[in-house]
Amino acid sequence: MPFINSKVSVKITPEQETELKTRLGKAISIVPGKSESWLMTGFEDGYHLYFRGDNSQPAAFIEVSVYGGPDSGAFDKLTAEITKIFGDVLGIAADHIYVKYETTTEWGWNGNNF
Repeated sequence: MPFINSKVSVKITPEQETELKTRLGKAISIVPGKSESWLMTGFEDGYHLYFRGDNSQPAAFIEVSVYGGPDSGAFDKLTAEITKIFGDVLGIAADHIYVKYETTTEWGWNGNNF
């Protein structure tokens, strides 16, 4: 039950969005027990992001929410892959991307909690 939400300062074309969701769907399997079949993604483009007090360069803030406990090793690898994906698809430099992780033991779906 992962959710990856992205806020990016650039506009995303429909083709780029498709590529992002496809590549994120593959990348989520880096986290043990997670797969695209349960992944939800969200994209907020044209977001006003200032990094180091400046908004002249493309930037991204990516939130990864995961049901279960933290896995620092897997999260390190996933951060590298997410950074590569947003760099490749949207041209955002790695040093202008933040990735935030949240884990929880409470996650609702289909009218119930796991």
